[in-house]
Amino acid sequence: MNHRKNIWLKLLFPPVWLILLLTVCSAAALIAVFVNGWDTSPVAYAVYVLSFYALSVFCLACWKTFPGYYRSIRGKVYDNRYASRYLTDPVFRTHVSLYTSLGINLLYAAVNAISAAVYSTAWFGIFAVYYVIMAVMRFLLLRYVNRNAIGKSRLGELKRSRLCACILMLVNLILTGAVLMMVTFGRGFSYQGILIYVMALYTFYVTVSAIISLFRYKKLGSPVMSVSKIIQFAQALVSMLFLETAMFAQFGGDMAPEHQRLMIMLTGGGIAVAVAIMAVYVIVRSTKEIQNRKQTD
Repeated sequence: MNHRKNIWLKLLFPPVWLILLLTVCSAAALIAVFVNGWDTSPVAYAVYVLSFYALSVFCLACWKTFPGYYRSIRGKVYDNRYASRYLTDPVFRTHVSLYTSLGINLLYAAVNAISAAVYSTAWFGIFAVYYVIMAVMRFLLLRYVNRNAIGKSRLGELKRSRLCACILMLVNLILTGAVLMMVTFGRGFSYQGILIYVMALYTFYVTVSAIISLFRYKKLGSPVMSVSKIIQFAQALVSMLFLETAMFAQFGGDMAPEHQRLMIMLTGGGIAVAVAIMAVYVIVRSTKEIQNRKQTD
């Protein structure tokens, strides 16, 4: 019984060098199969079995070793003062996020403004204005955070969040202009080669991260922190629209142009409605609480 168990353990957990060798060989074999059109030959089935085994032992090796490395890396990260503060202090993390987002938005705004001037097109001009609006909202939040401690003045936070929500309504005007250009003139985004997969992965990551942050920071009860995550979520939704046009350009050859335009209109309209609902919610709730506080004072 123990002998059989040892055999199974050796099969499931082979040496690292053998796992690497199997991974490289199976990857090369799969490429050869698909490039040469051998996907229905007997050789292909042997390659599939080898690839499945290589993937299985690789995943088991990761499952066995990753927790130890994760704890070690996590311990080293928490030993660093700034990294530990970033991971444990939501206010500091929001501060860093605002600085980073502001810098990226300003860079994108400058690139699109230069492109609009060079190519004399309103397409890049629309996105230059879009990124300027995003930068303005983050600058207003960052300026407030730099001057005031979050949680110190509830009334001040409510006024600043309401102001940013009002500015956020302008995003719908920019989004409407972009969707009209996509539908009317067939404008959109395109990424060459593997870059589209990288952009898709990044877009889904920022969207999921924005959704999680939206609910996590709402529990803290800070209007400034909540509206900063709403802005992040709105920008992630717009990025999904950009990705959709890139997907159509890359993989939509078999899809009728009118169906593509309909999908873009529906996606753009849905995003505009979602952004408007979030902005109106913040405006109404902030205004109501501001009035209640003024009456009690």
